[in-house]
Parts: sequence; C-alpha cells; structure tokens
Amino acid sequence: MIRTSIRMTIPPQKRGEALKILKSMTEQCGDYPGCVRSHLYGDLQEKNVLMIEEVWKAEEDLNLHIRSNDYRNLLLVLEMGVKQPEISFDTISSSTGIETIEKVRSNPR
Repeated sequence: MIRTSIRMTIPPQKRGEALKILKSMTEQCGDYPGCVRSHLYGDLQEKNVLMIEEVWKAEEDLNLHIRSNDYRNLLLVLEMGVKQPEISFDTISSSTGIETIEKVRSNPR
C-alpha cells in the first residue's frame, strides 16, 4: 500500500475555490481502482493550511490517479499556494490496529 499526503497553504481569497476542487477530488477517489481512502483535512492552528491524505493498494493504481484530470486539478490548487507544498509518498508494508496497544499494555517491562 502507498500513503500519500500533501500539505498546502492556500491564501484566504482562494480557500473556497481550493476546498471545492479538493472536496470533489476526495469524493471521486473511490471511483478509481485501488483507492482505499481519501480524506481532506484543515489545520486547526493554521486556518489557511489544508491537507489531502490518500491510501492506495498498489503503485500502479496511484500512477493511474496521478495521470488523471482530477490530479491535474490538484496540481492547479497547489499552484494557488503561498509556499511550497509538503508532499510525501510512503510505502506501507504492514499495518496493525488496537492489537498493538493491547499487546504493549499487557506486557509491562
């Protein structure tokens, strides 16, 4: 799996337009093969900061998405930003949940 995250700072006068585009993109992500999830977040401390996080089953699925018109629209939003966006693509080889907390908490040092 691949987790992508993009953190961007959008000027106040462009925030509404950016939110409209990004919201549409996250809603349509499920239409792409291999999209596990897509979320849009706003930063509580920095009002002009937005972040998109996506998880993809495979690199091929992500690449198809990156070549799409939806992603072109994301790139247009990034150009609205007032500073360089923070972009990361992380490969996930394994993932656990509550069982990790239970295991650690049940085995005191």
